[in-house]
Amino acid sequence: MSSNPVAETIASLMPRAKDELTELVAFKSVADFGQFPKSESEGAASWIAQALLAEDFQDVALLDTPDGTQSVYGYLPGPEGAKTVLLYAHYDVQPPLDEAGWTTPPFELTERDGRWYGRGAADCKGGVIMHLLALRALRANGGVPVHVKVIVEGSEEQGTGGLERYAEEHPELLSADAIVIGDAGNFRVGLPTVTTTLRGMTLVRVRIDALEGNLHSGQFGGAAPDALAALIRVLDSLRSEDGSTTVDGLMGDSGWEGLRYDEEQFRKDAKVIDGVELIGSGPVADRLWGRPAVTVLGIDCPPVVGATPSVQASARALISLRVPPGVEAAEATKLLQAHLETHTPWGARVQTEQIGQGQAFRADPSGAAYSAMAEAMAVAYPGQEMQYAGQGGSIPLCSTLASLYPQAEILLIGLSEPEAQIHALDESVCPQELERLSVAEALFLRNYAAS
Repeated sequence: MSSNPVAETIASLMPRAKDELTELVAFKSVADFGQFPKSESEGAASWIAQALLAEDFQDVALLDTPDGTQSVYGYLPGPEGAKTVLLYAHYDVQPPLDEAGWTTPPFELTERDGRWYGRGAADCKGGVIMHLLALRALRANGGVPVHVKVIVEGSEEQGTGGLERYAEEHPELLSADAIVIGDAGNFRVGLPTVTTTLRGMTLVRVRIDALEGNLHSGQFGGAAPDALAALIRVLDSLRSEDGSTTVDGLMGDSGWEGLRYDEEQFRKDAKVIDGVELIGSGPVADRLWGRPAVTVLGIDCPPVVGATPSVQASARALISLRVPPGVEAAEATKLLQAHLETHTPWGARVQTEQIGQGQAFRADPSGAAYSAMAEAMAVAYPGQEMQYAGQGGSIPLCSTLASLYPQAEILLIGLSEPEAQIHALDESVCPQELERLSVAEALFLRNYAAS
């Protein structure tokens, strides 16, 4: 990185950034309060509020959103007549899954082989630290040249829509000329990337009932309808022979125009076992960013250990369906529910329930904010040009913000490059990426103010 005062300041702040990320990762802020204490999320929200107050933010508030979680808001005034930029991140995290499967404890930030490991280190507590670093560097080098609003969400991973509904009820709160969503990631480490599309998402729970109670498989098996077997049939109907998603009535052959994803590189990034085929057909980028993708997130059925010789009366599953831009999430939900009901065999009773939903998103990269970011990333990443990529995941707030503020430019950057393994065991963040993206964000704010 070429020497400049902003970059030098951020480099000097990295030890503090590590200490702060350690504190933030220590909060078990999973917004599933049936499994994790709500006090952990409240502690993380309070930590962020105090950090904003320490940076002279005004109107700092813990916003009680309709889904029972808290988002953190703050406003830092800039020069009179300056533009307004909204910076977004979220402090809630995915559950750690099998804690024993982590190399080091998930809620203790641990440095290993040049990366910092911990749940939320990249997704997205690192994004909170990135925003703080950028603002601190500007304050130390002439001041922040724009009005800054910060919003840090408390339930993004749950998809329960709390902040979206709060924003719709308070439409002036998050209004801005440009919005930086710090919850995406570079295509790979060292390649500066802005995400321009997100797939939408729906979560559906399905339950199949076939008997009034479990039966002895020796006495009744072979004639009694098995709810677990019925569920397996239903789930299998969601994929074609090559693994492509097949939901009745849902288009599945769209493409992606932009950055291509080499298949061998994808196999490496996804840690696919040798000899195992990828699923679907066509270019990898099409499959990830331009087409729907179904995933079975969980099944309620007896575990292998302790299982009895029984025909199962009931079985449940939680299904995620990702949909590309151009497909309404509500319509995709209806199609998925209809498919599950239609493909349930043997007249078994089936119930479906939507428990989460988010719209797909497509940005317009032709404005002044994108030009300002491209210039900033060229400095933060010498010798590299800013790339455009899609993202298979969902950030439901993006579509809400695009609807509320159609004139605002929305840019998605962040720390969730493939090696970060977000949502998986041993999530980590690359500290060099945190440093470079913080520089890029600071220089973006300066460039955008002058545009």
